[in-house]
Amino acid sequence: MEGSMPDPVTNRAGRRPVTSRSEVEHAAFELFARQGFEHTTVDDIAQAAGIGRRTFFRYFPSKNDVAWGDFESQLALMRARLAEAPADKPLLQVISDALVDFNRVDPAEAPWHRRRMELILTIPALQAHSTLRYAEWREVLAEFVATRLGSTPDSLAPQAIAYATLGVALSAYEQWLRSQDAELGDLMRAAVHELGAALGTA
Repeated sequence: MEGSMPDPVTNRAGRRPVTSRSEVEHAAFELFARQGFEHTTVDDIAQAAGIGRRTFFRYFPSKNDVAWGDFESQLALMRARLAEAPADKPLLQVISDALVDFNRVDPAEAPWHRRRMELILTIPALQAHSTLRYAEWREVLAEFVATRLGSTPDSLAPQAIAYATLGVALSAYEQWLRSQDAELGDLMRAAVHELGAALGTA
């Protein structure tokens, strides 16, 4: 009879299966907040999301990657937009725009993004993974800066600018997490401006 066979995934999880990466993230963030990142397993996340392990790994290579979301796609987009920047646009302005664009968050996702960044910035178990992600991000920026300056990505100026820009982004995020009323994009722009002003008087 129709309806006599329960959906094995929905029945196991006690909720309908999720349909997107962001929904898996939300289920994971709720678990991390309730029982801690280190005490939450991939199986826990899959069960809470109403999916199987295989589906989880189609979205994320590991539990650590949940915190970073769709990082690779965002990084590819950042690379493309840096390449499209007008050659006569000041370097600092290009970097500021790229920083704001890369970290742009839909207002509906802002509360979840706060949870994401709290994880990335405060959970010791994520630090090694985050170091790899930071390196990928700096590499993209260093390649762009090197092209602008006519140097190589591993030379001093592109590397220094990439490291400094990452520091700017992290400082803006720390301010954002401390203030519920702050607008992330404004903080990013202000932080880049402060860096430029300080370097201009060095």
